[in-house]
Amino acid sequence: MAEEALFDENLDSVVQPEQVRYDEDNIRHMSDMDHIRNRPGMYIGKLGDGSQPDDGIYVLMKEIIDNSVDEFRMSAGKRIEIDLEENSAVRIRDYGRGIPQGKLVEAVSVLNTGGKFDSKAFKKSVGLNGVGLKAVNALSSAFMVSSYRDGQVRTLKFEKGNLLEDTTEPSVDENGTMIYFIPDKALFVNYSFRAAIIETMLRNYAYLNTGLTIMYNGQRIVSRNGLEDLLVERMSSESLYPIIHLKADDIEIAFTHANQYGEEYYSFVNGQYTSQGGTHQSAFKEHIAKTIKEFYNKNQEACDIRNGIVAAIAVNVEEPVFESQTKIKLGSTTTSPNGGMSLNKFIGDFIKKEVDDYLHKNSQITDVLLQKIQESEKERKAIAGVTKLARERAKKANLHNKKLADCRVHLNDVRGTQQEESCIFITEGDSASGSITKSRDVNTQAVFSLRGKPLNCFGLTKKVVYENEEFNLLQAALNIEDGLEGLRYNKIIVATDADVDGMHIRLLMITFFLQFFPELIKKGHVYILQTPLFRVRNKRRGKKGLDNVEGVVTRKGEFETIYCYNNEERLEAIEKLSPNPEITRFKGLGEISPDEFKNFIDDNMRLEQVKITKDDPIMGLLEFYMGKNTMERQGFIKGNLRSDLILEELAEKSNIY
Repeated sequence: MAEEALFDENLDSVVQPEQVRYDEDNIRHMSDMDHIRNRPGMYIGKLGDGSQPDDGIYVLMKEIIDNSVDEFRMSAGKRIEIDLEENSAVRIRDYGRGIPQGKLVEAVSVLNTGGKFDSKAFKKSVGLNGVGLKAVNALSSAFMVSSYRDGQVRTLKFEKGNLLEDTTEPSVDENGTMIYFIPDKALFVNYSFRAAIIETMLRNYAYLNTGLTIMYNGQRIVSRNGLEDLLVERMSSESLYPIIHLKADDIEIAFTHANQYGEEYYSFVNGQYTSQGGTHQSAFKEHIAKTIKEFYNKNQEACDIRNGIVAAIAVNVEEPVFESQTKIKLGSTTTSPNGGMSLNKFIGDFIKKEVDDYLHKNSQITDVLLQKIQESEKERKAIAGVTKLARERAKKANLHNKKLADCRVHLNDVRGTQQEESCIFITEGDSASGSITKSRDVNTQAVFSLRGKPLNCFGLTKKVVYENEEFNLLQAALNIEDGLEGLRYNKIIVATDADVDGMHIRLLMITFFLQFFPELIKKGHVYILQTPLFRVRNKRRGKKGLDNVEGVVTRKGEFETIYCYNNEERLEAIEKLSPNPEITRFKGLGEISPDEFKNFIDDNMRLEQVKITKDDPIMGLLEFYMGKNTMERQGFIKGNLRSDLILEELAEKSNIY
């Protein structure tokens, strides 16, 4: 009581925070365009610089192309023309019906305005939310739309979502829509379009829409065999039997098996590539295993049936529900929102009938498939004991896994907004992992520390994944033992020193993923972290301890620092910071302080995606680089060896220490 009285007596003497005024003047309305520009992540995911397929500039392209494809799917226009100008501006022209001219302004600048909210004009389209074109308009420094209808063309010109011009004039051009945009460089910093990413995206559209012709910078992209063409294009291993390709109204599947571990799926809904799968992919996995098991009438496990499968499924659904605006995972459980059939049953009934019929008619395929299933079963049973012990060990380790410094947000989280930002750094040694761990974003960045050089697993069976403690703990950390649906991190980043040993570790880790989890690479989850080789800096000195450089006043002794990732960047930095720059060569990640390291793993970190295509002879390359030490490889090394004396001379000339 005495304490309470003392508190009351002194209450008036306590300095109270100034109360912020809150009245009608504080209530503001943000325009549609301003809201998109201030919250771009809500509409297009991340911004990015164009180095990754999910970067915002490609989402902008896709939003427009989705609308053009929807026109084709409604039997209006069989050609789409896409031109990339100076790697910064995009022009897309379709030959559909054209946006109704009386609502053209609203269609491209007013949220929640569109022609697809009911299912009358567009029964099974991708663009449903009345957002796509508005996002492109708001996030572009220049945006122009022209609607060609019935001998007239109405053209609107915008700047950052603000209308500048509105003209209507006669036209003899075919009906359709033309959109031209330049992503705003103030938002998409240092962006550039990658031709390979665009071509992959456009080929997906062609595979799913046979009869559609896409012209990209004069190049013709078309598919005659749909999903079968997709699998032929994407498979990096030879199929064990001819691709089974089946289709009906609103569903198309294609699948085969290859001599590889894991399961590889490509799923689509209404022409949209659902990279994270969803309800349609889960239904396919369930029913393909069930149907094949019932065909053979044997006590087979689903994991043995699906091991090595490479498959694609595309379905059309009325008003599909996606789990985010970026539409990469389907959440719909029915084929239509108003009393439609269960999506699982729809897919299951089709697979049960069509796949079973096909297998009964093609005994030469069933023999090969049965042999593959039996081989998978044999290997699984051979390592059953090891697997059980490894799982128990991993489970115990997960409670206190010293190798893993986990983050809070994961790719497989049901709730949240940062799942796609989740990543894990695979580092070598405690020194490197210590620097990354101290400087990382604890919400989205995890760290897995290797003891040193991992085992060379080329030519070994999956038994080694469970026998090798390090591999087993990594598998458990990634949560990929039963497939990629539970993958905990969107990006798996190998972070090693930029020296011979670091390069070797990179090769060993890539070998591990290619050997046992190739889908991780094929789905674009594996990256190499690029870290600086040099730090170039000079002390800014001026009168009385102050210096003014480009209008910025700095304190005495403050450094101007440039980090260089190659020798060319180093030479440019030396020239810029001359006459007497201080140059440091980083020999390992552990030499970079945490305060510095945080600059290399932020939103602008340099990542090199590990990619493979059907033209890459994977097994041949692995055999050459990771197989036995043949005379051929010895000759290659001798012929391409660079002496360290060259590097030492460079270091001396550059005053590197």
